[in-house]
Amino acid sequence: MGTTQEQFNVGGMSCSFCAESIRKAYDRTPGVEDVDVSLAHEEVLVQYDDEQLTEVELKDTLRDLGYTIRDPDKEKRFEEQQDELADGKRRLLLAGGASIVTAALMLWMIFVLGRFESESLVMDLVTLGLALGTMFGPGRYIIEKAYQSLRRRIFNQHVLLEAGAFAGLFGGFLGLFVFPSFPTVHFFAVSVFITTYHVLSEYTSLIVRTRASQAVQGLLDLQPDTARRVAANGEVEEVLVADLEVGDRVRVKPGENVPVDGAVVEGTSTVDESVATGESIPEEKTTGDHVIGGSVNETGTLLVEVTATGEDAFLNQVAREIEEARAMKPGIIQLADRILKQFVPAVLAIAGLAFLFWTIVPAVWVGGPFGTGPNVQRGAFAALAVLVLGYPCALGMATPLALIRGGGKAAKHGILMRSGDAFQIFPDVDHIVLDKTGTITVGEPAVSEVISLDGDETDLLATAASAEAFSEHPLADAILDHAEERGVEYGDPEAFDSVTGKGIRATVYGDDVLVGKPGWLAEEGVDLSGAGDAIERLQRRGLTVSGVVRDGDLLGLIGVGDEIKDDASETIQRMKDAGVTPVMITGDNERTGQAVADEVGIDRVMADVLPDEKRAEIGRLQSEGHRVAMVGDGINDAPALTQADIGIAIGAGTDIAIESADIVLMGERLGGVMDAYVIGEESYRKTRQNLAAAFAFNGIGVVAATTGLVHPVFAMIAMVLSVSAVLANSFAGQLLSGEAVNADFAVEEAEAATPAD
Repeated sequence: MGTTQEQFNVGGMSCSFCAESIRKAYDRTPGVEDVDVSLAHEEVLVQYDDEQLTEVELKDTLRDLGYTIRDPDKEKRFEEQQDELADGKRRLLLAGGASIVTAALMLWMIFVLGRFESESLVMDLVTLGLALGTMFGPGRYIIEKAYQSLRRRIFNQHVLLEAGAFAGLFGGFLGLFVFPSFPTVHFFAVSVFITTYHVLSEYTSLIVRTRASQAVQGLLDLQPDTARRVAANGEVEEVLVADLEVGDRVRVKPGENVPVDGAVVEGTSTVDESVATGESIPEEKTTGDHVIGGSVNETGTLLVEVTATGEDAFLNQVAREIEEARAMKPGIIQLADRILKQFVPAVLAIAGLAFLFWTIVPAVWVGGPFGTGPNVQRGAFAALAVLVLGYPCALGMATPLALIRGGGKAAKHGILMRSGDAFQIFPDVDHIVLDKTGTITVGEPAVSEVISLDGDETDLLATAASAEAFSEHPLADAILDHAEERGVEYGDPEAFDSVTGKGIRATVYGDDVLVGKPGWLAEEGVDLSGAGDAIERLQRRGLTVSGVVRDGDLLGLIGVGDEIKDDASETIQRMKDAGVTPVMITGDNERTGQAVADEVGIDRVMADVLPDEKRAEIGRLQSEGHRVAMVGDGINDAPALTQADIGIAIGAGTDIAIESADIVLMGERLGGVMDAYVIGEESYRKTRQNLAAAFAFNGIGVVAATTGLVHPVFAMIAMVLSVSAVLANSFAGQLLSGEAVNADFAVEEAEAATPAD
């Protein structure tokens, strides 16, 4: 008993104010020690004292606030997300229908009947019915959220909305029963319109945020469902992987995924472990070596003894890392919500002060400019008008419009911006951490240098390619590809034998040929003295060196490595010019990592880093106060991509990396990172301008409303004008220049986009 941790997937969060409300509610709950809320992934991680609290009580807190708790099963969670979308759409249709009818009645009254005020009890009652129906029908969930927030002394957007909506309702009732001069219909209409707007805003946010992320499920799908278990008597039976226990032995044939973490007890093979290391060159495995579940057995048959199952297995550990990183990712409060945090209590206070002013000051200051007695009607009108005008409709549109504007522009550059947070955070990023393989480099072995001791590179390549023609090793593929690119002709060997982990023996046109590691060639009695300096130079560059020997004589050397992308050096320089520090992080060794870093201009290298260590390094930079972006492409990068303030996935990488990222580069260009940086800066600048425009109308409106002279219809006019100003600021430039406004953020559309040169 003691500190326990629970993680919940939460439905119904629409903005960072929701995340802040959940955080405050738990902070004020005795027994809760720490809470992390991820708005981007709609997850909450709570650490609590299980002697004071139970899991049920933690869930009840979320439900009381009006949020739902999704099923931990990912397929059921996806179904629940779709149900939430359907409910949101139904609410919007109902509220939207009520708004259309209300607007039609008002326009008919003004332009057909020629009256600004209603003189019909029927008109008053119809709009009252529409107001009550909208607020307590599709808008009821907002009332419940506002009540639960107020009960916990949390002032958020739901409280502000309901203050305005109930102010409209109350003003309409005053017009019906107390003050005949009150604009009854207009007050009721305001209740309908602002409730509908909020339903629309939350539905739009739900569409943006509800992405059926199959990242973790896709990760676990790499592990086969069944395995061939070998009994002590040698009999083989096919069993579920979930039924395997530590100590069991399983047989893995060539081309199959290794089903579990284990140790090789029999056989030799090459195993592609890029699932863990991200490195493109497979590892040679023999008796005593460790293999990782999800990796691919390429050449030989292995007998593997299980060393870890269930939650202790590598893939499950990575899945847990991703989920915990999501929940513990530093919270990002949108600029609009930071303003709202002060704006909500300010509006409520101003409304109360306005009412007190008109009911107290004229009575105290007899004969003053404000009247000769308490003016309850004017005070009520002023307070209600402040609350109505205090709901800033354009405010909620600022970030979504930035997503639409910037996202459309990014898509034309082959960049998919999956999160509105990316626009806000990117301008503040001061460190960009880049994985090496597949990010800075192409991610596939290729011949980087050929050194012929007698100067005949064609003969060297022909001999090596002929010897390697039957090999299935990626290094052999690189040599064969290079020979074909150079137009070198080669044949098949008369004899071929692979020496696991060392090289190959072959007979080529009657000659004995060896191709392999220098150390192995020395063991075979080959004189390497004339090539010592060349071998050392190639190895310093991080290349894998293969010597080519014919009839005992060393013909030359072939250096194979991961080719650096064409735009890597230019992109690194752009980062430095923007004041951003580039950092390389890799699972490869120090020498190889440093060689690549030196070539592209990166000063800081973190090598021999495992997946969980990558995430830890990102967290350490964040704890030092840095804003960090992470660029990667592999499963081993996924926890770090999730932990980073902005995760950027190379689109040619794995689905798990893509689903863990905030930005996806649809292609292999590294330059897209800085293209996204520039677009993010521009979009965030537009967001700030949008907010300024929105608050210009609402700020002036609230001040004017304190006079008690502002009619509710002006609140609706201010709403229309502020929204129009935000729309014009966001898209007028594009429309005037003839540039299409692209609001489609589907991955398929971004894939079809042509990257800019």
